[in-house]
Amino acid sequence: MDVLSSRVMLRPTDLERSRSFYRDVLGLAIYRQFGPQDSPGTVFFLGSGFLEVSGQSPEPPGDSLRLWLQVRDVHAEHARLAAAGVTILREPELEFWGLLEMWIADPDGVRIVLVEIPADHPLRQDTRTFP
Repeated sequence: MDVLSSRVMLRPTDLERSRSFYRDVLGLAIYRQFGPQDSPGTVFFLGSGFLEVSGQSPEPPGDSLRLWLQVRDVHAEHARLAAAGVTILREPELEFWGLLEMWIADPDGVRIVLVEIPADHPLRQDTRTFP
């Protein structure tokens, strides 16, 4: 399989509420919109991926869906999102694997982990060897 692009597709219980959360509260940039003008589906940039918020579901997505978003400064995002009234599930904390993580929830309860990779973490190190 040669995957050229990918996205997570989210069917919220209230399309406008969720679209507003991802656009206005989280501040995700819009990649494209499609469908009816009064209720468009929206595809947001998620770093090197995409999140499509479209359609509607009678029930929330369930407890197994998680979004992992790397941010530059998890403490700044914590302050900003708490001030905006976002549900903070867990305050920023340094995990034993070395990443700073905090957990929030979208309007349907979808859990979103915000991750900051510290400058000295191995993920930031260039491990390539050159002759």
